[in-house]
Amino acid sequence: MYTRHIKRFMDLLLSLAGAVILAVPMLAAALILFLDDPGPILFKQKRIGIGKTYFSCYKFRSMKMSTPHDVPTHMLENPEQYITRFGRFMRRMSIDELPQIFNIIRGDMAIVGPRPALWNQDDLIRERDRYGANDIRPGLTGWAQINGRDELEIPVKAKLDGDYTRILNQGGWRAFSMDLRCFFGTFLSVLRHEGVVEGGTGSMGSKEGPEETADR
Repeated sequence: MYTRHIKRFMDLLLSLAGAVILAVPMLAAALILFLDDPGPILFKQKRIGIGKTYFSCYKFRSMKMSTPHDVPTHMLENPEQYITRFGRFMRRMSIDELPQIFNIIRGDMAIVGPRPALWNQDDLIRERDRYGANDIRPGLTGWAQINGRDELEIPVKAKLDGDYTRILNQGGWRAFSMDLRCFFGTFLSVLRHEGVVEGGTGSMGSKEGPEETADR
């Protein structure tokens, strides 16, 4: 009951409330972002959804319009130089992720779940297949995010996503308590600025695999 119905109802209720409560702060962030570096406010990425379907994941743009296009972040020379002043603050506080509230409302994502992989992130997708983690709705935050975030190597991240998937599929109080733990643990991770690494996720910082292109 929790996994199939209650979780989605809570996601919808909380995301709608969040959209109302955060409307003014998000508009303010959009205005500051535009004044800092004129251009599109939102950045759209092709991500992997439930059942390995594709969807467009939204973020606030945090990199300058002058950033080279279609170049993976880890291949940029000194990626930090391309991040806008306000973008650096948004990333540190995870404000750039707030537009994903609308992905949750649409049903592309949940509040808690494995972070949606990039469409070309074959290594992570393959590892998650081992645990069935591609078969559940991806989330704004998750078990891996409060246990290392960007610092985690791909196999470790996939294993944590698998642990979450296993507990979620059990349903009931244990699944609900895991979601609560991830939800409130996220606030602590953000306040402590834990696990944020520019240019990738663990081993993804090397040239051995596909990487996210800069969000401009």
